[in-house]
Amino acid sequence: MDQYITKDGKSLRIGYTTGSCAAAAAKAAVWMLLTGKKKEQISLDTPKGIRLELEVKDIKMGPEEVSCAIEKDPGDDPDITKGAYIYATVSRSEEPGVMIDGGQGVGRVTKRGLDQPVGNAAINSVPRKMIRENVEEVMQVCDYTEGIKVIISVPEGEALAKKTFNPRLGIIGGISILGTTGIVEPMSEEALVETIRVELKQRRAEGDEYILLTPGNYGSDYIRDEVHIDPDRAVMTSNYIGDAFQIAKELGYTGVLIIGHVGKLVKLAGGLLNTHSKFGDCRMEILGSYGGAEGLKPEKIAEVLECASCDDAIRILKEEGCYDKSMKRLSDRIGFILDHKVLGEMQTGAILFSKEYGMLCETKQAEALLEKIRKQEG
Repeated sequence: MDQYITKDGKSLRIGYTTGSCAAAAAKAAVWMLLTGKKKEQISLDTPKGIRLELEVKDIKMGPEEVSCAIEKDPGDDPDITKGAYIYATVSRSEEPGVMIDGGQGVGRVTKRGLDQPVGNAAINSVPRKMIRENVEEVMQVCDYTEGIKVIISVPEGEALAKKTFNPRLGIIGGISILGTTGIVEPMSEEALVETIRVELKQRRAEGDEYILLTPGNYGSDYIRDEVHIDPDRAVMTSNYIGDAFQIAKELGYTGVLIIGHVGKLVKLAGGLLNTHSKFGDCRMEILGSYGGAEGLKPEKIAEVLECASCDDAIRILKEEGCYDKSMKRLSDRIGFILDHKVLGEMQTGAILFSKEYGMLCETKQAEALLEKIRKQEG
């Protein structure tokens, strides 16, 4: 794949996700199974709208089963799965439809609150959809109306997973098959921060006194669906929340409000203003300790510490009657951290939500800031 983007004056090659690899391998394998003809090149349309032309590798064809692989290429983005072979093994099934599961080197979910339910292979929703749609496309072309079984495997997956947070999240035995766009767009840290600076500077030049921030797509969806503000008016910060607040202060904004998923913003209470996992993961420690301060029993604190997701930890706080006070403590601490970051030179606020429980908490100035942003946006 030879497509490039320019970041920070550098030309960087785009790559593709493990989800794209899995879908392309499945598409090629089922084509070979149903036609009996070898397929050494396969095309795939990604959710991003970019068409991939990929080489099919390690083909093994039989009358009842076909397997093949796509080599993972993250482009110029550093990625531990670079060069790994993502395999699909397909066979006919008496059950109608497309059945998808994980094989060797694909992790298995053991804790609640992740993209897939407990017991499922760690093949996330978008890759599953890509696999299913591409297999169904071939089935339709070949006029095949029975079922297809697809097993995704990564022989190196178990070893690679030890370099990820998968074991901590309760995904055992291998890596996750991931990707929401099918494409990996490399970007340096300096380029990301500069992108945030440019957008904040543009909004300030337009006369904005208040600015709305969000870490990513979850926040954008919440802003659109629950806050009813055009999400394009929110500046994306990715993990660089501290940098965004600092830049906003330097540019003379009067107030900044960040709206984001609890999985990201809870880390602010621990002083992690860059929320990338490489800098730490204090989510359960924060929720467990705040619950403990509000009466959560030691054995339940231990349960929180073993949770794979914030939603699961929040479930425990709710069940034990510690939720409201714990969320108040959390929002107060986040408010303190953000005010300290800007040395009180502008108003700051944060609203935290979860996909399961909706709005969880907000800092003291959050509601007032939101109203000012609404008024500013007309």
